[in-house]
Amino acid sequence: MNLNNDNKYVSSLLQDIQSESRDIALMEVCGTHTMAIAKSGIRNLMPGNLKLLSGPGCPVCVTAQGDIDAVIDLAERPGITLVTFGDMMRVPGNNSSLQEARSRGADVRVAYSPLDALAIARQNRRLEVVFLGIGFETTAPVVAVTVEQARREGLKNFSVFSLHKAVPPALEVIFADPAIKVDGLICPGHVSIVIGLKPYLSLAVKYHQPCVVTGFETRDILEGIVMLLQQIRKGEAQAQIQYKRVVKPEGNRVAQETIKRVFRPVGARWRGLGFIENSGLEFNREYEDWDARRKFDIPEYEDIPIKGCACGQVLRGRITPPACPLFGRPCTPLNPVGPCMVSHEGACAAYYRYRIT
Repeated sequence: MNLNNDNKYVSSLLQDIQSESRDIALMEVCGTHTMAIAKSGIRNLMPGNLKLLSGPGCPVCVTAQGDIDAVIDLAERPGITLVTFGDMMRVPGNNSSLQEARSRGADVRVAYSPLDALAIARQNRRLEVVFLGIGFETTAPVVAVTVEQARREGLKNFSVFSLHKAVPPALEVIFADPAIKVDGLICPGHVSIVIGLKPYLSLAVKYHQPCVVTGFETRDILEGIVMLLQQIRKGEAQAQIQYKRVVKPEGNRVAQETIKRVFRPVGARWRGLGFIENSGLEFNREYEDWDARRKFDIPEYEDIPIKGCACGQVLRGRITPPACPLFGRPCTPLNPVGPCMVSHEGACAAYYRYRIT
């Protein structure tokens, strides 16, 4: 498309949005959307009556405090090599972090893929290598394939501490909570590549709330907002795809089947949302030998909130990050008090980095 024509089109989208006179709150439930909206300045272009809220879209942020404490304690056990994505290193537990545990001698390593952890286990048969599985339906298939490979090779010194979560059950909690005033969802692009449109269809019907799967470019997000507003204006509640160049209604069936082969749904704790049925992923019986929870008899740690941290309220869309009394004062990216300031997909990190008030 010609750049001038594209600019005109974007301007027309903004005019449509800015013409809205009713009080409306839309929530994005994807950390990449949170950062894209902040970086592009879209939030500042919205009329005062149209709010864009950040929801539980950051997998690091929604990991329960008790689970973080369990991970840190596991990392400090003798003989354990814990492999994790970099985002988790500085997430605060109640008494420490993985970064601090490593400074005290724990063998904690950063990887870009679970296959990196598998390679460590393959090359060091005397080590007990545990990969920390964090993420939604986007990362779960890759972890599942890695565990299948470990099973084929008979690598019994490799296991996964699964803290994976499924997005749709959390969205149901958002819609069902009368204290959370949301008129429509900007649905996650990456997750939807895997799960498709079906989960949002049932949510839209059950709660009469519009859902639009949206891409990550500025134009994508503005189009998604306009599609939501069009439904709201007509009193409709449908699940639609703006991100059609990538997301298909049926999703990625190969990825879906891979998840089903290796995992089964179980209840899981979410920061800010509490315990949600069928929102976690636990290993099926034939893969239990690679389940770190069972292998190392990891107990369930109590969820003890970090004093003063309002991450849970932010993740529910009840407040924006600047409303937290710690935001930008004791809590900064260099000295984070809670995970929403640590993760590169966290709402607090986005608001701080792009000076959103």
